[in-house]
Amino acid sequence: MLKKGFLFLVFCFLFQPTFSQTKVQDTIYLMNGQVVGEKVIDTLLGAITIVDPKKPSKKIHYEWDQLFMVRFANGDKRYYYKQDSLLSNWFTRDEMWMYMKGENDARKGFKARGCLIGAGIAGVIGGMTGTFWGPVAPYGYMALSGLPKIKIKAKTISDPKNVESDAYILGYERVARQRRKIKSVIGGTIGLVIGYSVYALFHNSYPENLDVGFNK
Repeated sequence: MLKKGFLFLVFCFLFQPTFSQTKVQDTIYLMNGQVVGEKVIDTLLGAITIVDPKKPSKKIHYEWDQLFMVRFANGDKRYYYKQDSLLSNWFTRDEMWMYMKGENDARKGFKARGCLIGAGIAGVIGGMTGTFWGPVAPYGYMALSGLPKIKIKAKTISDPKNVESDAYILGYERVARQRRKIKSVIGGTIGLVIGYSVYALFHNSYPENLDVGFNK
């Protein structure tokens, strides 16, 4: 029994490098700022191919125009992005890298809770009117949510030096404004459901001077 245990330990020790290599991943940097850590299995036909981590029987293909760079497990880098005004690639490679960092930091750190709450309140108020125009309040709020200036909080920045780059700020603001609108839609929709539910249950009890619905 001891002999078998000893041989098993020796086997694990000798083949540990092989096992660890199977876990090594390549890193794919997409143009939308997202980072994918998976082993690249093919780089032909104008695309990078990986195995879908959620469905191992399927493959995911990223076309070259979706890619900024791939860092392979051996340390080699292959860039797919290049500055080209004909392709609307206005940034240099370094600027695009900072732009993507801004997108990624905003995606991780910008919560837009104010828009969620504000649109929710607008939705409740709109729904409580019981009118066809109820959704105007929350979705109007959503439409205007991208106008106020984006405040980049220090705790959401991966590196304080990044804010010195205009490209980083632009990338951060793009995702932050998108996040505001998404949270506004979610909050406004929830608020509308609550507001219309309140109207359905209690509109007969509304004081006359508070009954803002069109239906009597």
